[in-house]
Amino acid sequence: MKNFSNETIDTTKLPKFEEVEFSILHTDYWKVTVLNVFLFFLILGGGLSVLLFFNRGLLVFAVGIAVAYFLFLFLVLFFSRISFKKKGFAFRTHDVLFRHGVIATNTIVIPYNRVQHVALHEGLISRYFGLAKIEVFTAGGNASDIEIPGIKKEQAENIKQLLMGKIQKQL
Repeated sequence: MKNFSNETIDTTKLPKFEEVEFSILHTDYWKVTVLNVFLFFLILGGGLSVLLFFNRGLLVFAVGIAVAYFLFLFLVLFFSRISFKKKGFAFRTHDVLFRHGVIATNTIVIPYNRVQHVALHEGLISRYFGLAKIEVFTAGGNASDIEIPGIKKEQAENIKQLLMGKIQKQL
């Protein structure tokens, strides 16, 4: 305990993650997002149609329901586009960064020595466009800490190998 020191750190000299150049998601991922939204709204519209067909009393509200439906569709597409444009990822020497958000921008920084597991997933629509999603897990919890969607499958496999190599070096 006699050699204990607790020096002050000059925070102005710390590396700034804000200055990192983030890679953007593949442009085909926007198509995947739009298809997923339209598929959801197709199912929702079918459900509303069945509801209106079997409950004639709601026909009075049909125009209002239709306006609300299309307004909701527009808002979901609008905010999905903003979210798509804000997402980005970067890999540095010691950590992985992921930026996302709609109103506020959040940046997650995970040091490689905290990474426990890496998974690569392809959804049905994403697979059609040759895209995949990388999930990065740290200790604790059963959900991934970072999900980076919209990466070309070959690049996603390379990223997974990079992260797995970093994990192996720690052991």
